Amino acid sequence: MGVLAAALALLLLLGAVLGGAAWWWLQRPLSLAQASVELSIEPGTSPQQVAQGWVGAGVQTDARLLYQWFRWSGQARQIRAGSYEVHEGITPRQLLDKMVRGDEVLEVVRLIEGWNFRQFRAALAKAPSLKPLSAGMSERELMAALGSPDWPAEGAFFPDTYAYSRGVSDLTVMKRAHAAMQRRLESAWAGRAEGLPLKSPAEALILASIVEKETGAPADRGMVASVFINRLKIGMPLQTDPTVIYGLGEAFDGNLRKRDLQTDTPFNTYTRGGLPPTPIAMPGMASLQATLHPATSRALYFVARGDGSSQFSEDLAAHNRAVNKYQRGQK
Repeated sequence: MGVLAAALALLLLLGAVLGGAAWWWLQRPLSLAQASVELSIEPGTSPQQVAQGWVGAGVQTDARLLYQWFRWSGQARQIRAGSYEVHEGITPRQLLDKMVRGDEVLEVVRLIEGWNFRQFRAALAKAPSLKPLSAGMSERELMAALGSPDWPAEGAFFPDTYAYSRGVSDLTVMKRAHAAMQRRLESAWAGRAEGLPLKSPAEALILASIVEKETGAPADRGMVASVFINRLKIGMPLQTDPTVIYGLGEAFDGNLRKRDLQTDTPFNTYTRGGLPPTPIAMPGMASLQATLHPATSRALYFVARGDGSSQFSEDLAAHNRAVNKYQRGQK
């Protein structure tokens, strides 16, 4: 019995020593190869691979020891995929807690109201740590990849600020922006005013993109929408410069000429009646709401005052007077 008791005591002492050593290790800052270490964990990565990944990235410890800590904690399967960054002073306990919480390093990209699809793609191409999987795709291929092959790419994405994990693909951000536009358009269409000359959410999106490009002062947005709604109701051409500019594409040099207004394209609303075939930009929520809840007016014309706001008129004579006053400086 004496030998067994001594052996048991030795085992208990050894367990206490190991437990104390483990507790000490868990509380001690990990050594890092540099001031900060980053690791991107892909979905499906095993806890053992996560431990090896951290060591390979610059956490200077034994990967087996780190993996055993993940297992012993009971939280190994709760580690979330994502992009993580750790700094000097982090302990093994804090490292695991960060991954279980999903405390990622996120980047952001801002998509601006009124941007066209070309500008949208350029912004994503410049966004930091975003994989350019869509770079070689045509617009049709891209929309098919997003699950909306029948949608035109123009106007299909909601302008907003999007946060994303480092190393994800640009298609991830595009999918979120497209889903956001679908939700907002569906909601706005469901609550639309009665009597609008718009047959579908797609037509509402087209007109909202024009309202977005034509609005100088936010307070005028409802009246700008009213002008175009009134024109559609009576079959009057929209006659809006932004659609002509869009139709010119990269050939537009910043100067819209008379011949441009007279040259027929699918987007020239001077030579063609009704709406253009697709949106011309990404409208924000304010333009969607203004389009589907326009101001009540009989205005058919507007002209820029020079301070960002517009002067609205119900007939051509009043409009010509406004043009003389605000564009030509005549009283």
